[in-house]
Amino acid sequence: MTPHTSSRRLFRWRPDQQWEGYLFILPSFLGFLVFIVLAVVMSLGISVSEWGLTGFKGFAGLINYQQLLRDPVFWQTSWNTAFYIVTIVPLQLALGLIMAVGLNQAIRGALVYRLIYFMPVVTTIVAGAIVFRLLLSTNGPVNSLLASAFGLFNLPFSAPNWLGSSQFSKWSVVLLTLWKNTGFTMVVYLAALQGVPRELYDAAHTDGANGWQRFRNVTLPLISPTTFFLFIFQMIGAFQLFTEPFVMTRGGPANSSLSVVQYIYFAAFRDIRMDKAAAMAWVLFIFIFAFTLFQNFMQKRWVYYESE
Repeated sequence: MTPHTSSRRLFRWRPDQQWEGYLFILPSFLGFLVFIVLAVVMSLGISVSEWGLTGFKGFAGLINYQQLLRDPVFWQTSWNTAFYIVTIVPLQLALGLIMAVGLNQAIRGALVYRLIYFMPVVTTIVAGAIVFRLLLSTNGPVNSLLASAFGLFNLPFSAPNWLGSSQFSKWSVVLLTLWKNTGFTMVVYLAALQGVPRELYDAAHTDGANGWQRFRNVTLPLISPTTFFLFIFQMIGAFQLFTEPFVMTRGGPANSSLSVVQYIYFAAFRDIRMDKAAAMAWVLFIFIFAFTLFQNFMQKRWVYYESE
């Protein structure tokens, strides 16, 4: 057999060699390599370099990370992000579950209610933020309703400055985020509730369990994998919160609502400190990775899988 014949057999198309499929995925694979893998490697290199407006200036080692530890704004944004995590994630899970349980009942117009509650998810966040800025203005409808409610009980009321006060600015971001994303949580929980076998409820009812006991001992364990997924998903989203504080308060006043990702954006594109921004991005990645690993380990204590 000549070399020419062997090469023809090697490159001859056979039914088990789907080269066309590899050609179709090649553009996406190249995009992944360039815009994800290469970008991650480059960001790690920039984080240990001195990198400014003109590009690479020299190797800096861990200086950028050491400077972060002495940066009071970074610690303030870390505290703000922690506030968003401990408020948004539990409230969003609780409200989404309550809405899903209510809409899982046989009520008239359930489909219409599901559509209404899910509409904020597909609404443009900038448009929603503009509406919320009007609602939460000092003389806006929210403060008017609060004044009326306090007036019914003859209680003193001072209109909160939701957007211009460091005491309430983070709460305005929390309210916008809950309005925007709770509908997604509701839909996911609703799908999980509809997957719970009806026979288990009937068996619990036969054993004398009331509504709360059925919910606690049947519903919550069977939807715990969904809760775990939503918890991880929303926690990562809260770590990476950017659009809501950016369009609502621009991080103010006095950085009181500035998130870590927003500070990364300002450091990179306002202060032209790509090295500092890359270092913060890697610190944020380490925190997200550690929290995810911890929760993945802790799920063994509270997540129930039917196969177990």
